[in-house]
Amino acid sequence: MGRDKKYVGYKAFKYLRPGFDYKEFKLVPGLNRVKPFFVPLTKSEEERFESIIEKNVVIDLHEHPVLWPEDMSQAMDMKRMGRDFLAYEALSISGIDCIFDHLMDGMTYITSFNGWKWNDVIHDIGIRLSDIHHQKMVIPCHNIDDIKKAHRDGKIALVLCLESATPIENELDRIDVLYGLGIRSLGICYSESNMLGGGMGETNKTTGLSDFGYDAVKRMNKLGMLVDVGHTNDRTALETAEASDKPIYNSHSGPANFARGHIMSDEAIIAMAEKGGLIGVGGAGRGLSTKNNPIGSIESYMEVVEYCIKLVGIDHVGCGPDTLYGDHQGLYKYWFSRQLGHNVRPERKTQQRQQLPPGIVDPGYVEGLENPNEFINVARWMVKHGYSDQEISKIIGLNALKLLEKVW
Repeated sequence: MGRDKKYVGYKAFKYLRPGFDYKEFKLVPGLNRVKPFFVPLTKSEEERFESIIEKNVVIDLHEHPVLWPEDMSQAMDMKRMGRDFLAYEALSISGIDCIFDHLMDGMTYITSFNGWKWNDVIHDIGIRLSDIHHQKMVIPCHNIDDIKKAHRDGKIALVLCLESATPIENELDRIDVLYGLGIRSLGICYSESNMLGGGMGETNKTTGLSDFGYDAVKRMNKLGMLVDVGHTNDRTALETAEASDKPIYNSHSGPANFARGHIMSDEAIIAMAEKGGLIGVGGAGRGLSTKNNPIGSIESYMEVVEYCIKLVGIDHVGCGPDTLYGDHQGLYKYWFSRQLGHNVRPERKTQQRQQLPPGIVDPGYVEGLENPNEFINVARWMVKHGYSDQEISKIIGLNALKLLEKVW
């Protein structure tokens, strides 16, 4: 059914009373927070685009599809409540059949100011599932059949993911617990290192996969859980690809040799592809930027997609834009300022934003990939630039589906 989702008007936590059962925040409306942008097409191109979306399973590998406060200064207080509001209405017209919800548990501040605590993560998963179980359009995704059923029956398969295995501490069996609760993708670590491996945000980039991390990868292989290296350093990513008996992926990054932003080395991207994995091209609040496109946008994003296609072949590239419903850059402003007590090591090198050419103004969001509903711009852009139906189907979902068939 593709675009025709069976939405009947359910809003997140409709079964509860705002202001009584939970603290109420004024949330963004979902769509049109900023002026929406969709790649313009001719009538014949538009018809072809709609046919592609209708016929193919559309899989978005990395999003945070929830509604944030209009006033992002309230975001941290809302996260402490432990209740996120899935954007059902907006998702119903997104054209997405399967969406990987990465939960953002680095900001789950129920019992801690630092996130990733085991009890808080379990709370987050349980609350989200409780809400999902009160409606019928979004279904928890546990296997390939759930994705195909969602596409066929006008539903959306939601894959629960964690960007970091930090909450498992030194307990391998906790991976089984997470799998039992529906988690189907688990990151080795977030930007900070943990007991499994080295994070991309650390000053020292030489830390690799630990012995415990090696065991954790093997356990994920046995369970049939995707291994994500979206926030590891390159050495940890390379060692994870080598250790894994099944293909791994990076759910949301770009190539360091070509783009600026959330990146990993070409060497690591190639290593994943050589073992059957893929790179999910990311973007996040500022988007990936390039020399030709110094501001993150659908144009810079697709320039990176094309680079990755040339680097590892079209069969090993997917999309994980890493967007949300709210002011993503505003979220960074309040999130990062919360990190008190962090001393900067003298040898640390910080990545500076690329100097913008004269006359170019950053709008404060990623035009064409501002929220999950603009994910379909990937297909629109490819239609506009002469890609075949088969090539488009691979990038917007088929490659991801084939990866899941190997792992799940």
